[in-house]
Amino acid sequence: MRVYFDNAATTPLDPEVLKEMYKVMENHYGNPSSIHSHGREARTLIERSRKTIANLLHASPAEIFFTSSGTEADNTAIRCSIADHKLTHAITSHIEHHAVLHTLEALEKSGVIKLSFVNIDSKGNVDYDHLETLLKDNERSLVSIMHANNEIGTLSDMSRIGDLCEAYNAIYHCDTVQTMGHYQHDLSKLKTHFLVCAGHKLHGPKGVGFLHINHKIKIKPFIYGGSQERNMRGGTENIYGIVGLAKALELAYAEMEQHQNHIQGLKSYMLGKLTHEIPGVAFNGETDADKSLYTVLNVAFPEMEMADMLLFNLDIAGISASGGSACSSGTDIGSHVLTAIGASSSRPSVRFSFSKYNTKEEVDFTVAKVKELCLVNA
Repeated sequence: MRVYFDNAATTPLDPEVLKEMYKVMENHYGNPSSIHSHGREARTLIERSRKTIANLLHASPAEIFFTSSGTEADNTAIRCSIADHKLTHAITSHIEHHAVLHTLEALEKSGVIKLSFVNIDSKGNVDYDHLETLLKDNERSLVSIMHANNEIGTLSDMSRIGDLCEAYNAIYHCDTVQTMGHYQHDLSKLKTHFLVCAGHKLHGPKGVGFLHINHKIKIKPFIYGGSQERNMRGGTENIYGIVGLAKALELAYAEMEQHQNHIQGLKSYMLGKLTHEIPGVAFNGETDADKSLYTVLNVAFPEMEMADMLLFNLDIAGISASGGSACSSGTDIGSHVLTAIGASSSRPSVRFSFSKYNTKEEVDFTVAKVKELCLVNA
């Protein structure tokens, strides 16, 4: 049996998405910036996709800008908001994705901003009182805190952060790459200025994403070149990627409750089996359904010999997962997230992440293999 439990890294392409993309690749090859009929057909597909996404998110189509990835969307939101609004202070956490963390650290290193880190607890929860203190004590800030951590799954309270940002006139950027298509995002109610999406995290194609820019805020382009995306992002649009992304999000919203129930069931089942089968096992981040991303389970296994070979041995057994350990003292390797929450560097950790295509039989197979490896290396 081969098992794919690395869906937080990327998801399999939905067959319905592939069908939509194939039709575009076969029949619609015009440049959407061209004014002839072939170009107009391509432009129509892009705008139809933009409208589909906007309707699902309760946003305006004019607020959706297509990008090459979630990373590009994050960089655009962070760099352009800081530059165009002349911000000198930003707030983030030590457990953000590197698309956010490295971007902000580079801006601090170059002297553009002062960077503050909000406190988090051992489960990865944001200290909202500390966030308010940071907002009080500094001039207008950019706040960049993700909705769900990609390694440990702990959720942040977007509504609460939005209210705090509004109260202190801060700009709120939220990396929603892991939750877009997995939770409902009603942008008519959320007080975010920027949200991001990457198509390959929700059974869509790689190489395409979008940035939602609230109509209340204005920024200049991050990438110059042509007049694409209403002069906001130079470069010929990835037409079939955009169509595939819109289809993937449409399917995700249509089947969301069903998939949430199925995947949360798998996560809870695996958590229970690991707890029962492997003495001393623990879990990084929150695991309660209302506090944790239902697609992610980060497992801290007991100390063992050859701990650094655990992922390799799982791969040999046909199981794809990801993980690592907290950074050891004096080194710069391992997971910055696990280090930030104080996880033990002596315990190997593995992130299992699930999708609608996974089954209980795969969980049983995986737990049996992990148990075998733990016994061999005990």
